[in-house]
Amino acid sequence: MTNRNASLWTLWLVLTVALGGWLLYTLFKGEEAAKTVFLPGTTSPGHHQIEEVCSACHGASFSDLDTMQEKCEGCHADALKAAKDDHPKSKFTDPRNADRIAVLDARYCVTCHVEHRPEITFEMGVTIPPDTCYLCHEDIAEDRPSHAGMGFDTCTSAGCHNFHDNTALYEDFLLRHAHAAPTDFEGRLLQANLAEIAEQLPDYPLDKWPIAAATLEQQQLPEGVNADAHIAEDWLASGHARSGVGCNACHIPAASEDNPDPAWTDHPDQTACAACHQGEVQGFVAGRHGMRLDAANLGKQLSPLTTDMARLPMQADAAGRELTCQSCHGAHRYDTREAQVESCLGCHADEHSLAYRDSKHYQLWQAELSGAAEAGSGVTCTSCHMPRSEKDYYWGTFIHHEVQHNQSANLKPNEKMIRPVCQSCHGLGFTIDALADRTLIDSNFSQPPSVHIQSIDLAEKRAAAAEARANTP
Repeated sequence: MTNRNASLWTLWLVLTVALGGWLLYTLFKGEEAAKTVFLPGTTSPGHHQIEEVCSACHGASFSDLDTMQEKCEGCHADALKAAKDDHPKSKFTDPRNADRIAVLDARYCVTCHVEHRPEITFEMGVTIPPDTCYLCHEDIAEDRPSHAGMGFDTCTSAGCHNFHDNTALYEDFLLRHAHAAPTDFEGRLLQANLAEIAEQLPDYPLDKWPIAAATLEQQQLPEGVNADAHIAEDWLASGHARSGVGCNACHIPAASEDNPDPAWTDHPDQTACAACHQGEVQGFVAGRHGMRLDAANLGKQLSPLTTDMARLPMQADAAGRELTCQSCHGAHRYDTREAQVESCLGCHADEHSLAYRDSKHYQLWQAELSGAAEAGSGVTCTSCHMPRSEKDYYWGTFIHHEVQHNQSANLKPNEKMIRPVCQSCHGLGFTIDALADRTLIDSNFSQPPSVHIQSIDLAEKRAAAAEARANTP
């Protein structure tokens, strides 16, 4: 072997060992983000933000079904329970349905939601064919003649069925609201009421922050920390100041066993907000905006989401922007009105978002802001994507209008918007048709729907047939 060949072989050996060492280090000890080099394929839109933390979904063996199921349920079990899941795991572990498992093993989420397979991944991360319902419901036309001749790839059309959540589509619900007017012009959305009920909430820190207006002179800032005029002006105009929540409430974390004497922090995170807004923070870290901060389920806290990670179109001047509580609410003013529209449109540049300012919903919002219309009559981005819901305490003794900060909660499938959002102002039939009209969604509901879904029609025909049979001698 010549000296030149020996040198090349030595170089090749050194590079091979170095590359192998780097790969092993990356896999077991290296930065999490670097682990994406091992991905077998693109991750779905629902999970791509956390793909560098393999352990968030996988166990030590990577392919153990029971471990992966535990991981899925760690993030999604509560949502399925709240949705009154029509196909819960218990249905398929029931011995009476043992034959169904051989057809579709729905005991495991990964039967239908396989990651890293973009070529077979459909809407909502589903990786089974659209006609899968046929596997168990091939005789549906015998039970429901109205369904005769319908294609099995139409079952999950908006306004019909979906595997997990049909709470908006039960027959009795369809019949009860069958003849509602398209629009209820007297309809109003829930309004914020935390300040009014905070003294009654069991987990609100009244001992530290009693509900009473606070002044700048009352604030005790650590040595070397000064509130400049701009910060003071913003804070004094905020609901925090009006409710007695001062600087230390956010900038000094709550004491704990690990940190009995917490120090001032210049940049408080969502854990500071959770001291008073626990429900909202829980929703935030459960949704796409904050899921990277969900240390409980990820096993570690990642850096906040940035617009560069988004798969939806974003505004050019929002490049690199981080998403935290302060990103939408502001660092000191915490203007909830700005957070309802301007914060959203400051980042989102998809067709639906860009059409909002030309919509009737926006016109109603402007009328409300100007005082020309009642509170709750305007419709903002958050009215639909982060709606307020009624959270009752002590069997309805008092009710908190809590904002659901998980913007994913009612978006996919969009029929989940029907009860908590759309029906506040619109009839059921109008709503179902509108949510099934893709062109109308893109234009931000600028006109009546041009699509008609037969759900209510079919329910009425079925009810009429049942009544006729009951009245037949």
